Amino acid sequence: MAEAEALADVGLIGMAVMGQNLILNMNDHGFKVIAFNRDVTKVDAFLAKEAKGTKVIGAKTVEEFTQKIKKPRRIILLVKAGIAVDSFIEKLTPELCQGDIIVDGGNSEYLDTERRVKSLKEKGIHFIGSGVSGGEEGARYGPSLMPGGNKDGWGSIKPIFQSICAKAGGKPDGDPCCDWVGGGGAGHYVKMVHNGIEYGDMQVLCEAYQLMKEGLGMGHEEMSAVLDEWNKGELDSFLIEITANILKFKDKDGSYLVEKIRDTAGQKGTGKWTAISALDSGVPVTLIGESVFARCLSAIKEERVKASKVLCGPPPSCYSGDKKEFIDAIRDAIYASKIISYAQGFMLMREASSLYNWDLNNGSIALMWRGGCIIRSVFLGNIKEAYDKNPNLPNLLLDDFFKAAIHRCQKGWRLVVATAVNLGIPTPAFSSALAFYDGYRSERLPANLLQAQRDYFGAHTYELLSKPGEFVHTQWFAK
Repeated sequence: MAEAEALADVGLIGMAVMGQNLILNMNDHGFKVIAFNRDVTKVDAFLAKEAKGTKVIGAKTVEEFTQKIKKPRRIILLVKAGIAVDSFIEKLTPELCQGDIIVDGGNSEYLDTERRVKSLKEKGIHFIGSGVSGGEEGARYGPSLMPGGNKDGWGSIKPIFQSICAKAGGKPDGDPCCDWVGGGGAGHYVKMVHNGIEYGDMQVLCEAYQLMKEGLGMGHEEMSAVLDEWNKGELDSFLIEITANILKFKDKDGSYLVEKIRDTAGQKGTGKWTAISALDSGVPVTLIGESVFARCLSAIKEERVKASKVLCGPPPSCYSGDKKEFIDAIRDAIYASKIISYAQGFMLMREASSLYNWDLNNGSIALMWRGGCIIRSVFLGNIKEAYDKNPNLPNLLLDDFFKAAIHRCQKGWRLVVATAVNLGIPTPAFSSALAFYDGYRSERLPANLLQAQRDYFGAHTYELLSKPGEFVHTQWFAK
């Protein structure tokens, strides 16, 4: 009995900061954790420093690691997506028994997760792919968790995940920002879309920053104060909060640090995966796609520098109208564009849910994102309410709350896009979001001409309005 009690409740592999913080989080909630890393010196260092005085234990081999976990074993992988995940699964599998559970908490591609769920199910091992959001702080004090995969393993993981995750409203008794998402790769798919929306949220804030800085000539303290004010209302969110802090942060020499940072943005792939999935599914996730392309454009810095010397645009100038009115318009453009971004993201998840038979609960997903994650905001409560009222809502724009918000914001939104064009300031996220909105609300689009063109040069056929479902071809030119 004493030997059984000494075993760990859960094991974690991967000793980067995220893994270390998640271990400490689980320890805080009463779970005994065993840690392992390919480089075992990292385990020793962790036990000697950050985990000193805790119940956390370490292992020097995979065999020792698996032997010291209670059955059914619960093992969390927090390693680099791709080959590293498969490599550890290969090492772990011979040491595991039927009913043991492996959780991949990295940013794995959902198709890889689908494959791993099926492969391990054949061996009696339950595989779960879980999105983990919130960064280092979230991992330490409460992340948003999005588990999916083999549901037979959820009952064993649920007590741990719902203990350590963030709680809605930041209250200890709030709803846990973690629930079962769906089968196969659903958990990682939802995390992928979360990250895509994160790309969009970040891009619209970057565009707002450039408009305030170049279009209005505002200083850093003033811009920061504006964002602080926005964060008290409907735009209340983690990203607004940190952006306000970044803008006013000074380097050791007293200058604003943000202006010293090279304007080339990186990415880890999840935004790109979202855009690729949207193209594969035929879902117009335009704002996220433009946010990915904006990062790609930023990456060709040397080419842009050369182009800036030879390509002209409007002469440098500031907005000549009412400054406060334009600041309010930027706020409205951010809010409206966020609505579009989320609407597109949930459209994509609805399509994937239908394609893979995941039966995603959109209201539950919105709740998972209300705390702990990078896109956490007051805004998500309204999304949950929309899907609670109508679980089959085809688009958030059709919900009364969001419809009214878009109607209220669109005058300012249009002013921002038009002004940015006239000033020569690029706003791909604001512009693409508005174009999507105008397209979505259009009873007729010019695709009738496009279909005629396709039929003209390639005999692709078309449908008549009077005879939907019946495809015909016209001989457009004389032979």
